[in-house]
This record gives sequence, C-alpha cells and structure tokens, in this order.
Amino acid sequence: MNMKKIGMQMSILMGISMSFCLSLTGVLSSGHFTIPAFLSSFIISTIISLIIGFFVPMKKVSDTAVEKAGLTPHTLKARLLESLISDLIYTPVLTLCMTGMAYYNAVSHGQSMPPYLLMFLKSLLLSMIVGYVLIFLLTPVYLKLIMKKSGGKQD
Repeated sequence: MNMKKIGMQMSILMGISMSFCLSLTGVLSSGHFTIPAFLSSFIISTIISLIIGFFVPMKKVSDTAVEKAGLTPHTLKARLLESLISDLIYTPVLTLCMTGMAYYNAVSHGQSMPPYLLMFLKSLLLSMIVGYVLIFLLTPVYLKLIMKKSGGKQD
C-alpha cells in the first residue's frame, strides 16, 4: 500500500469537501448568494486547497504535533489536535483568498462594504468553526473509504 498515494487521495477529498462547504458558508453568510459567486469561490478555493494538500505533508505534521503533545495516536485527543492543525493550515489561507476576492468583486461593482479587516475576521471565525467540524468528521470517514478501496487497513 502506497502511503503517498493515500495521502494524495485524502488531500483531494478533503480539499474538495472543505472548498465546497467553506465556499457555501462564505457566500451564504455574506447575504449575497449567487450561483456564479459560489462557483467561482468553490473553483478557486479547490485549486488553493489542492496546492496546500500536495505541498504540506499533513500526516507528518499531525503525527509530529501529536507526538510533541505527548498524546497517544488514534485517540480522541489526538484527533482533536490533528483537526486543529489541519484547520489552522487550510482555513486562514482559504478565507483570506475568498474574502479578498469577494471584497474586490463587491467594491469593483460599486457596493458599499465594511472595512476589509472586519469582513475577513468575521469570515475567519465562522470558517474556522465550520472547517474544524468538517475536518474532524470527514477525515476518519475518508481515510476508512480510501483504506478499504486500497485493500489495506487503517493504522
């Protein structure tokens, strides 16, 4: 079983899921939902998520954090920490890009907007919560699916 291939599959599944949910959350919370805004946010967010996923070795980073925290791998506390690490890596970058794009589009169309920093911080708080819950819930589900498909067992 190729661990690199499993990691790539996890990155793809998590990247698409996070992008979909965070884009939907962001566009809905803005109060200006449109299909084009959601689709552009989702596509750009997915590209960014995949880039992060391909370049950041999440398993290695998470395993190191669990070890340094003195936690036993595969326990609830370890999963909570792993989810936090992943959320702290993905969500701020995605939120910064998505709020920047939304702000730029709104201002370029003449809409009056709150200060960007305020808009970003509000969106970041909401996205961090949504992202954390998603990562915590989806990671074990996707890992189980990938391991079953690969014919291996979860470690």
